[in-house]
Amino acid sequence: MVKIAPSILNADFSCLGEQIRSVEQGGADWIHLDIMDGHFVPNITIGPMVVQAVRRVTRLPLDVHLMISDADRYIDDFHQAGADLITVHVEACPHLWRTLETIRERGCKTGITLNPATPLTVLQPVLHLVDLVLIMSVEPGFGGQKFIPDSLHRIKQLSSWRREHKYKYLIEVDGGIDINTAPQVVAAGADVLVIGKAIFSQADIPAAVQAIRNKLIG
Repeated sequence: MVKIAPSILNADFSCLGEQIRSVEQGGADWIHLDIMDGHFVPNITIGPMVVQAVRRVTRLPLDVHLMISDADRYIDDFHQAGADLITVHVEACPHLWRTLETIRERGCKTGITLNPATPLTVLQPVLHLVDLVLIMSVEPGFGGQKFIPDSLHRIKQLSSWRREHKYKYLIEVDGGIDINTAPQVVAAGADVLVIGKAIFSQADIPAAVQAIRNKLIG
């Protein structure tokens, strides 16, 4: 079954615990946390303390996406805060093999991602090492952007490589995912959908999660 990972980037932080419980009620599978440093991307969001707070209010897996420079320096902090899966950008990790090994040694699942204009081929040397590949279907840094249609080709290529080489990674997609684009990315081969605005902007958050699930079921 396709996993739905609501992104708290679009949540109301004045009642974050309540919002997380709402997506749980709707049947969310993971909680996605976007970590931005104002350097690798132009926005600044949250750090380990918020991840730790989220860990206290949910048992769902915490899917931590590091959009930060010098990601290696903070792996221990996010692991200790409660991350279950840590995804890093190839553009921010000059020693990517070592970075992924460090994440795995800490007991977390490993994820890699790349910006929309970065060639997908840069991932090939480490695809056998990872549990998840995240396709950014918008430019990283801000929520609420429009889906980049060319992302579908990248998802299909990752799916093809997975079949060809018998890799085990999940394919996650983040950016512009809503009730209309979700079926498209799943048809292309996606396993995990990161969804922010299309869930947290709705008056009935559990119903928004369920509506996307129902759309995928058909």
